[in-house]
Amino acid sequence: MSNGNGVTATLSQAAENVKETATNLGEAIAATASEAVAAAQQTAKQAQRQVKQRVAKARKAVQKVEKTVAKKAGKAAKSVKKTVANAKKKLETAKANAKAEAAALSRKTGKKATAKKAATKKTAAKK
Repeated sequence: MSNGNGVTATLSQAAENVKETATNLGEAIAATASEAVAAAQQTAKQAQRQVKQRVAKARKAVQKVEKTVAKKAGKAAKSVKKTVANAKKKLETAKANAKAEAAALSRKTGKKATAKKAATKKTAAKK
């Protein structure tokens, strides 16, 4: 269908140019998108590595703190046991001393009481 002016050829050429431009544009967009996806994947991998490293460091730090706490708790328990043992010893010593003192006092007062009773009986007998 040509009218002789070359309109059909021009339109065909224009359609071909539009098609080629669209194809090139699509390929460029696809390439850019692929590059963006690859860059995003690379960034995600790096972030994942960094997170793993931080988690590992945090775990190590927690284990170290737990060991330290366990050691200090053990030392504190030993210290408390020693303190309690010393307090018990002191109380036992004080108890023994108090018993000895009480026994000595009761012996003294017992002798005095017997002496007084004997003296009272003697005076009563003299009267």
